[in-house]
Amino acid sequence: MKTLLGPLAAPLAIVTLAVPSTAAAPQFDTPAPIAFLQDMSTGAVLFARDADRRMPPASMAKMMTVYVAFDLIKRGELKLNDMVTVQPETWKKWHGPAAGSTMFLSPGEQVSVANLLYGIVTLSGNDACVVLAEHIAGTEPSFTERMNRDAQKIGLKNSHFGTSNGWPDGGVTYVTARDLATLAEATITNFPQLYKQFYSRRDFTWGKTMGGSEITQANRDPLLGRVAGADGLKTGHTEEAGYGFTGSAEQNGRRLVMVMAGLGSANQRVEESVKFMNWGFRAWQSKPIAAKGKQVGTAQVQLGDATQVGLVAGDTLKVTLPGGLAPEMTAKIVYQGPIKAPIKAGQHVADLVITSPDVPEQHLPLVAASDVGEAGFFRRAWNGLMSFFA
Repeated sequence: MKTLLGPLAAPLAIVTLAVPSTAAAPQFDTPAPIAFLQDMSTGAVLFARDADRRMPPASMAKMMTVYVAFDLIKRGELKLNDMVTVQPETWKKWHGPAAGSTMFLSPGEQVSVANLLYGIVTLSGNDACVVLAEHIAGTEPSFTERMNRDAQKIGLKNSHFGTSNGWPDGGVTYVTARDLATLAEATITNFPQLYKQFYSRRDFTWGKTMGGSEITQANRDPLLGRVAGADGLKTGHTEEAGYGFTGSAEQNGRRLVMVMAGLGSANQRVEESVKFMNWGFRAWQSKPIAAKGKQVGTAQVQLGDATQVGLVAGDTLKVTLPGGLAPEMTAKIVYQGPIKAPIKAGQHVADLVITSPDVPEQHLPLVAASDVGEAGFFRRAWNGLMSFFA
């Protein structure tokens, strides 16, 4: 079970970090029926409205398709320069006005994985999604099975994918705003170079008109060029879902991830997304509370050659607080304890949980300060004896 302080936690587990006035959390007003904003730098949830309601993702589902592809690329099972053939039957299903947004692929055309990814991310091509899915898994249903497996691995708790592109499927495909933010964070964290390469492109040229002119389409991301540091992710729109967007931006080392859904128009999506992200950066501040390598406390160890291990900040620990005066904060060390040996230095073994009025809990990772090996027989016997008398 989790240990919250108590006899297994360090004496420094409860600390008061600041005690000025109790500043209330900033308020935000939006017509969006679903909205979620999180500071990736600290894990703090800055705003949540119906964030766990199931909803159709529309083209925001394509983020999961891209995640699967990025994962395969990272593991060497898929290459950006692999060439893919557009199957005539796939083209037939996913071309024309009735097929929604398109990359304007042609039947029998050879296109690289990299260009398909640009077609998915920048152009929101429904055709590009299915062509890539079929290349990876043979059929789109087989690919969606992989989407769902990967979704579970990265912690999407209330989502399911029945298509690779988010096309309406009678409710088989659904997500939540919180899960979309988790997917965005996993993409940015696990594949930083691929994310940078594919998600911030302003436009992309592919296909030709009947007259032979090249077709250039703009990225629909409402933050690009409007919010400093914006670099992704994905819009979505169907009649059922309304207008939605999952986006991210980084300013001065702070990265925010936002989700809005159910808006009434593309213009409203632009206006509300820009306002939401700017509010997140302006109304909230990031405050460092422990430098990298600083010991915060200790935790008890079970069956180890030491009875305790130091808990240190693996990186600079920061909390997100309302701008201006900071409210009172309390910190608790939380871990599954006692921690069973062996333990490696740098291993994530505990969290520093920050609580503050009107602000959701923030969980900051603590890592082991040193290796702790498994105890030998006599050491285990001695530790058991000491534990008995204690």
